[in-house]
Amino acid sequence: MARSKRYEASLATLDRERSYNLDEAVGIMKSWPPCKFDQSVDLSLNLGVDPKHADQMVRGALVLPHGIGRAVRILVFAKGEKEREAREAGADFVGAEDLAKKITDESWLDFDRVIATPDMMGLVGRLGRVLGPRGLMPNPKLGTVTPDVARAVAENKSGKVEYKVDKSGIIHASVAKASFDAQKIRENAQALIEAVLRAKPASAKGVYMKKISLSTTMGPGLRIDPSSVESVSV
Repeated sequence: MARSKRYEASLATLDRERSYNLDEAVGIMKSWPPCKFDQSVDLSLNLGVDPKHADQMVRGALVLPHGIGRAVRILVFAKGEKEREAREAGADFVGAEDLAKKITDESWLDFDRVIATPDMMGLVGRLGRVLGPRGLMPNPKLGTVTPDVARAVAENKSGKVEYKVDKSGIIHASVAKASFDAQKIRENAQALIEAVLRAKPASAKGVYMKKISLSTTMGPGLRIDPSSVESVSV
């Protein structure tokens, strides 16, 4: 596959034989030629866990210090007072049976997150075949099944990200936009790394944080030395 001149120029700034600390990696990334759109900055964390075992699943959510640099469209399943709270908090779509019908009948999926009050999960559960494969199913462990819908909406609007280890033992997550200054990118990336370190399963043996890579949408990956981040206070 042919590589663009921009990609080759970015690749030329890297020493492929070494791993960088987070500050170095972000600094190099910020020196790369700009793209025609504001690229996402992504972290990939290769963990020493076996996700086939339930007690080694690594999953969670956190609010990044500087947000993710894009608008998040939020759908809330709620009724009565909770519906009003969700609307006042800034939810883009709020309802119950009407929204469920629109999703099933019209294949409507013009939203990025789904939040539900606990009493709505009987209704939302019937949408599992549609929402589940797209990572949109509300989950109490992620704070998206909650009676405090106003707080959940506010957190997701301000830059809450979810992370989950895949079947290969890798977490992929966007942590910033390339237009962010270096300090904001570093602090967002550090926040996710620390959250994953805190989420280490008690049953995980051996090396937990095996590999870390930082990249942009259209750029190469920068290898980060795991030992440079595992010493952080968690």
